[in-house]
Amino acid sequence: MSIYNSIKKLSVYALEKNLIDNHEVDYSINLLLDVLQLDEYEEVEEEYHNVNLEETLAEILSYAVEKGLCEDSVVYRDLFDTKVMNCFTPRPSSVIEKFYSLMKEDVKKATSWYYQFSKDTDYVRNYRIIKDLRWKTATSYGDMDISINLSKPEKDPKAIAAAKNMKQSAYPKCQLCKENMGYRGRVNHPARETIRIIPIQLAGDDFFFQYSPYSYYNEHCIIFNAKHIPMVINEPALKHLLAFVEMFPHYILGSNADLPIVGGSILTHDHYQGGNYSFPMFAAKERFTFSIKGFEGVRASYLYWPLSVIRIQSKDKDQILACALKILNDWRGYSDEKSFILAETDGVPHNTISPICHKIGDEFAFDLALRNNITTEEYPLGVYHPHQEYWNIKKENIGLIEVMGLAILPSRLKTELALLKEAILEGKDIASIPEIEKHKEWVASFLPQYEVNKDNIEHILEEEVGKTFTKVLECAGVYKQDEEGIEGVKRFISYLNR
Repeated sequence: MSIYNSIKKLSVYALEKNLIDNHEVDYSINLLLDVLQLDEYEEVEEEYHNVNLEETLAEILSYAVEKGLCEDSVVYRDLFDTKVMNCFTPRPSSVIEKFYSLMKEDVKKATSWYYQFSKDTDYVRNYRIIKDLRWKTATSYGDMDISINLSKPEKDPKAIAAAKNMKQSAYPKCQLCKENMGYRGRVNHPARETIRIIPIQLAGDDFFFQYSPYSYYNEHCIIFNAKHIPMVINEPALKHLLAFVEMFPHYILGSNADLPIVGGSILTHDHYQGGNYSFPMFAAKERFTFSIKGFEGVRASYLYWPLSVIRIQSKDKDQILACALKILNDWRGYSDEKSFILAETDGVPHNTISPICHKIGDEFAFDLALRNNITTEEYPLGVYHPHQEYWNIKKENIGLIEVMGLAILPSRLKTELALLKEAILEGKDIASIPEIEKHKEWVASFLPQYEVNKDNIEHILEEEVGKTFTKVLECAGVYKQDEEGIEGVKRFISYLNR
């Protein structure tokens, strides 16, 4: 097949997905010819329908590699195919206009269209996301959602070496800045030529709405500040969450905590994450309900959940905002040595929250996860961080998405679980296999409980991964779901009502 066939296929795809219209076909093809350093286009007779984007881009990338236009590695291919897709992606103003015209009709219609558009332009690489491994694990807290993320590409050695030798650039300042829109990217910064961001106002402040390219769950969106300013959980942040959920009532919106260890991966740019997804935490049972002095119109409960979560809900937006702010401010300054909760040490603050806003019927709800990032000699990465005995499954910070019960586990586990399956069935010594020796004690802790065979081994391993993720979440809980933990929670509630 000639490159001209692939070019025609891509133009047909763009027409099928309404990225371009018939008047823009020649224009878009000419843009692509420039990218491919071709001086002409030969019309082909073949007719194409229901074009497969992944296959078509692979054909064009193979041509680009063969002609020396692109290095043969995932990082360089991603940079190049984004340049290719940009030839068929509408200008930002037309995308914004379309979104807001749909908003006037129906807010769900607007977000559904925008999410599909983001997939059609290959900004959200759906053909990678569907390869993620996903399952549910039943626990005493309810079903946990487990995923092994395969959609975020790992850098190859060639790209890592190139990035190390590159001149450092401060443009864009980070991957969340609005200046990313249309940016061609480089080996140490992803291409963003196909992203189209939607301006929105939240509580009088300028923000932008986009979807995550890795889409960890349905319509996984990122709402980021127009200004490159640090994340802070404060009154404006809580107002932003409420304003967004009021504008998009079918979505949730939350924030990572604003301190290291318990915070997100990007603390330098104010942003939130949300989407159209029912997280396991939303189905959590109430351990008990309580009232907060001065907020009798706000229903408060403590959830039966691995982390320490207070839920408040009310139809009154002003009341729930003031109540959430009180809980935040009181928690910031609260110490309880009996529960090893210290608000600060040597002037360094430790207490914060991960707030999540959503609707329960016609009421606004805040789920406020209490977080603390204190470290000790025994736990240098954090007392309320995954403990070392679980690092074979999860070592990274527990961020917002995982707080809500969706595990985003490292891609290495796909290979490691396959090797474990083989080793267990063949009776091999796990410690003698370098790739999986880290799992030896973990496997020994549960294997005697089962009669293992080739039909159940995968399910057993998945179940145990899910149980371990739950234990990891329990590590992050400042109060445990035992008698001592509940007494500690009640001490904090008494402090709230002082």
